[in-house]
This record gives sequence, structure tokens and C-alpha cells, in this order.
Amino acid sequence: MEIKTEIRLGDCKQILKEYNDNIVDLIFTSPPYADQRKKTYGGIPPDKYVDWFLPISEQLLRVLKPTGTFILNIKEKVVNGERSTYVMELILEMRKQGWLWTEEFIWHKRNCYPGKWPNRFRDAWERLLQFNKNKKFNMYQKEVMIPMGDWSKTRLKNLSETDLIRDESKVGSGFGKNISNWLNRDKVYPTNVLHLATECNNKNHSAAFPEGLPTWFIKLFTKSHDVVLDPFMGSGTTNFVAQRMNRNSIGIEIQKKYYDMVKKKIDEKKLVLFEPGEIYGKTKIK
Repeated sequence: MEIKTEIRLGDCKQILKEYNDNIVDLIFTSPPYADQRKKTYGGIPPDKYVDWFLPISEQLLRVLKPTGTFILNIKEKVVNGERSTYVMELILEMRKQGWLWTEEFIWHKRNCYPGKWPNRFRDAWERLLQFNKNKKFNMYQKEVMIPMGDWSKTRLKNLSETDLIRDESKVGSGFGKNISNWLNRDKVYPTNVLHLATECNNKNHSAAFPEGLPTWFIKLFTKSHDVVLDPFMGSGTTNFVAQRMNRNSIGIEIQKKYYDMVKKKIDEKKLVLFEPGEIYGKTKIK
């Protein structure tokens, strides 16, 4: 079965209405942050951001499969010397909309250059908020396991008696662990912090995220031939990664220069471009 990429030019709030319900396995996107990218996307003030985004998230909720996942890359900014609360407000309103706020991942930018302000230091991280429609959703945790690391050579070398049982936490939290469960294992599950360098210089886009970011989440939440959606396509990173990983994808971009840039790259790579109105798996665009 051929892997197909579909890209659309226009406002995702309107274009998403053309799609049937429950067709997407993973939504991975990074919308314009509040009061940023003004020259490119106009900039949305923090106090208007929630109202701007909710009609979009309403459509995303509709097109996402019950077993699917929505990963939202977003970051609050400092306004008048204090942190803006628009991200927290958005989370609360999306929960009212029907979303479950399942998890939060942190992207640590390993190559963030130094900086200082009178009352704070430079941010070196961004949020990746996980939302779902149901408590049970597709998640392939083994696909993102990592090597054990050097700690296993020392920590597992001499186990105490409590290491051989489920030792209760000493701080009274009730949580315990059996360290011996990790004997003779090569890999472990990762944490919810991703350490990745930024990649903007070669993307011709001011807010491109590294390919490793969508790669990790596509591994975790999809399988071959699933459908990945990026409603704020930008430089097309999510779509190209999805294609390379044998996933179908849809990208929507409101800026024609970026749409044209992605279209040209698709043509150069000789990828199969999916035209709106055709059959997409078992789903047909209205």
C-alpha cells in the first residue's frame, strides 16, 4: 500500500471541517505562540489566544480517532515581568471541550544559547501537552525504549535485601520499586523529558522543530500506515518524517510561501501527493 502525503493551503479551522470524523491517529503540531511570529502569522495576544484556539481544537477533537492522541507543542511567555497563564487557561478550557489532559512532556533544548534578563534566565525548554479523547488509546511504549545506561553497571551490581522486593517509599508516598526487575535487561523506558537540539537554520522557517521531536511521538503513538496530522504545517517537518516512517499524513498551512516550499520539496522527493477528495484509507473527504 502506497504511503501518501496530503497538504492543504488555508486556515485549518475551516479546512478541518471538510474531513470526516475519527480519521486521524496522531495530531502533532506547534501553532504560533501568543504574541510571537507577528511578521509571519500576525501574532495572537495572550488574552485572546484561548478564544482563537478553541474552534480549532474542537475540529481536532472531531477528526481524531477515539484511540488517537493529540500532542501540542506550546510555550507561555513573559508578559509585564511575569509568566503568562494562557497555556494553563487553554488546558482548562480544552478539558471542558471534552479533551483529557493525559500527560505533559518537556523538550529540553540542548543547544540553547545563554541569556539573562533582570529577573530571570533564558528558557531552555518547551511543553508538549498530550491530549486524548479516551483513557484507553494506542501507545507503543516499547518503540521508544532506550539503552540501560552506565547506572546499571553500578546500581545493579550489589543489590540489598530491599532491592529484591517492592520497597515502599521512605517519604510515605506509598510508591515502591523492585530494583531487581531490571537485572539482565538491555533497555528501559524513557522519562517524559526529551533532550533534543533545535534545528532552524536549514528549514527556511523561523519556528521549525527538530525532526527528532515528531519522530519520537510518531513511534510512540502510531504504527505503519496510520494517519498523522499537522494543522500548522510550517516547513513540513511532521509530514516528511511521517512519510519516511511509513505513515500517511495531512498538513495544513495558512501561509502560501510555506505551502509552496513544502510542495516543491514533495515534488523534488517524488513523494506520492494525495489530492483532496480522494479516498484516504477507508475514509473519504466530504
